[in-house]
Amino acid sequence: MTMWVFGYGSLLWKPGFEVAESALAVLPDYHRSFCMRSVHHRGTDVAPGLVLALDAYTGAQCHGQALRVATGREDETLAYLRERELVSSAYFETRLTVDLRDGRQVEAVTFVIDPDHVQYCGSLPLEEQARIIARATGGMGPNAEYLFNTAAHLRDLGIDDGDLDWLDGRVRGILG
Repeated sequence: MTMWVFGYGSLLWKPGFEVAESALAVLPDYHRSFCMRSVHHRGTDVAPGLVLALDAYTGAQCHGQALRVATGREDETLAYLRERELVSSAYFETRLTVDLRDGRQVEAVTFVIDPDHVQYCGSLPLEEQARIIARATGGMGPNAEYLFNTAAHLRDLGIDDGDLDWLDGRVRGILG
């Protein structure tokens, strides 16, 4: 069975699995935002960082990439993604329909935020997000690096995200 994964953050620049095909895609009724406190990868328990998550929002659209997993690699890829994405159980693993730019619709493994989880922090003002991202570092490195890589890859793909562009500039300004 063909397996697709929807990438909207670090999966765009660090999928960690063999991608057989990638296509620009839109996920309806969700938006990408820094609404999850990171206590493992980009922050710590003492100084949490922020990572992107998909937050349900009727009428929204999240532009990203659908990544088709190489045939025969589905089980190992799913195990890898679960270890990576479900480290603190703040995401729900789900399969959602995404619209590919070429007109196809595919079902994709998608990790969406649990708004009842302690790490959820939706609606933080952008300035507060920038201050958190500028200072936090976790097991995978500086939080700012995560922001800069994601914003750069979205631009490379031709995906506009005004909030990420603003955060990219503001965090660079804070860091000097």
